[in-house]
Amino acid sequence: MPGTKLVKINIIIDHVHMIAVVPPKYAVCDVVGRIKGRTASMLLKKFEWLSRVYWKEKVVWSPGYSVGVNEAIILRYVEYQQQQDSGQAKLDF
Repeated sequence: MPGTKLVKINIIIDHVHMIAVVPPKYAVCDVVGRIKGRTASMLLKKFEWLSRVYWKEKVVWSPGYSVGVNEAIILRYVEYQQQQDSGQAKLDF
């Protein structure tokens, strides 16, 4: 969506931390929905086995997300999570 910027993305084995700046003309839920919808479609095409795992509703992502206003706190949280999760197994995409 024009004007939306992804500031930081950390992909962990079972979840994604992403910091995005969303212009006030867009609802955050619409931006997140579009990101989740497009990435789910791409993942299902690339990894056919996901269709067998998520066969009933073809839902890849969980329905929730977190929203915050204080950028410094959110950045610290995302960086802390990356450090905490760095010892976990890695997937090659």
